[in-house]
Amino acid sequence: MLDDSLKQQLKAYLDKVTQPFELVATLDDGAKSKELHGLLSDIASLSDKIAFSTEGNDKRVPSFAIHRDGKPSGVVFAGIPMGHEFTSLVLALLQAGGHPPKTSPEVLEQIQALDADLHFETYFSLSCQNCPDVVQALNLMAIFNPRISHDAIDGALFQDEVEAREIMSVPSVYLNGQLFDQGRMSLEQILAKVDTGAEKREAEKLSAKEAFDVLTIGGGPAGAAAAIYAARKGIRTGVAAERFGGQVLDTMAIENFISIPATEGPKLATALEEHVKEYDVDIMNLQRAVELIPASRPGSEHEVRFASGASLKTKTLILATGARWREMNVPGEAEYRNRGVAYCPHCDGPLFKGKRVAVIGGGNSGVEAAIDLAGIVAHVTLFEFMDELRADAVLQKKLSSLPNVDIIKGARTTEIHGDGNRVNGISYEERASGEMKRVELEGVFVQIGLVPNTEWLKDSPVKLSERGEIITDSHGMTSVPGIFAAGDVTHVPYKQIVIALGSGATAALGAFDYMIRQ
Repeated sequence: MLDDSLKQQLKAYLDKVTQPFELVATLDDGAKSKELHGLLSDIASLSDKIAFSTEGNDKRVPSFAIHRDGKPSGVVFAGIPMGHEFTSLVLALLQAGGHPPKTSPEVLEQIQALDADLHFETYFSLSCQNCPDVVQALNLMAIFNPRISHDAIDGALFQDEVEAREIMSVPSVYLNGQLFDQGRMSLEQILAKVDTGAEKREAEKLSAKEAFDVLTIGGGPAGAAAAIYAARKGIRTGVAAERFGGQVLDTMAIENFISIPATEGPKLATALEEHVKEYDVDIMNLQRAVELIPASRPGSEHEVRFASGASLKTKTLILATGARWREMNVPGEAEYRNRGVAYCPHCDGPLFKGKRVAVIGGGNSGVEAAIDLAGIVAHVTLFEFMDELRADAVLQKKLSSLPNVDIIKGARTTEIHGDGNRVNGISYEERASGEMKRVELEGVFVQIGLVPNTEWLKDSPVKLSERGEIITDSHGMTSVPGIFAAGDVTHVPYKQIVIALGSGATAALGAFDYMIRQ
């Protein structure tokens, strides 16, 4: 199952195991069971502390559980955790084997203090870059609290369950049989939902902090770069982010990042966070800014208030809240979100295997999505509002070569239809003739660009462009002295990761220069 190179890498990790455990599989005579048997056999052969048994009796086949001291650890994988989930498997093995996680002692104590029986089920796809964070967080909780258990389920392999639960977006998490949440979640986010007093405690702790010299709002590439450049000046630096990594976490392929031929968004986000942590930077996650109170006079402190109830003060402020996928805002889009309407083809594409889908948008992201989906689904119809596609010529050529793709140009999407449970069609207007048409399908992937995260600044004195982007000068300064901005949230014409990094550095240097002159 595993090639020699991967075996050697895995053995190096498993040498860190200090406590014995057993992999207990539930198998049949099918091809997938044989594949899982090969994987687990390979793993067990790499450490004398790992045993392998086929005496499992799980309701899902193939699957395997991790047992310690003859008892379930609470971790079950239903399917074969390769692809993006191979890292989840390795971490579960290490943690079950006694190797300490990189989680803070405070978070581990919070997990162990949860006083309730919690059974989680996560439906993932092997191509989903958002799923591992959720799977790894819930596995960790199961390993460190005996009242918590977690089944990680490959939705593509257990299609009957996906259909029965009408799952059309991954990761989809169920708690004690009821839908808990969908989409990427960090360990802290999950704990905040199950530990109802956590948010209030954290807000009180943040509000008690001393004022920062530089505070960055947002933890994407711009925010990370700003934090590093500020911290290197030896000044008190903080980052408050709704989720560290920002939209990079939702980006699969990154191919134009200078010096790195190709990488994936989650990997880059992890590298950014690790780099920031090398400096004395106070990272505050799960903090969504809702109000800005600028300094009352030059040299006094700015204040940012958050949805959690927390409040932070700072001498200089850098706004790097980024952007998010633009929505069509047509009837049916909100109603059928995660029930046929999706925004991540890499994550949710496998759930539409053999179905008909639409992609809205003829730019690079839309055409790339259509190409990816064409290898999974039965048929793709790409809709472009303009009379010509805007994607790079090489992408258009590839798209045109695919036999199961139709391209409709000059089309204005007017409505997404459904049966009350899931999408079953889309209506559009032919812009040239005004004629209304409908296409029957089961999924709609929206890829029409970005919108800046500046709604919370509408009533502030920070000047915004007509598109809602923050206007800055050459030093990253906004219209308010002492407040800077960087990245996709600003009016820079090109929304690229490498540009966001540079603008974050500019804003931090500008903030430092401003501060020392006050």
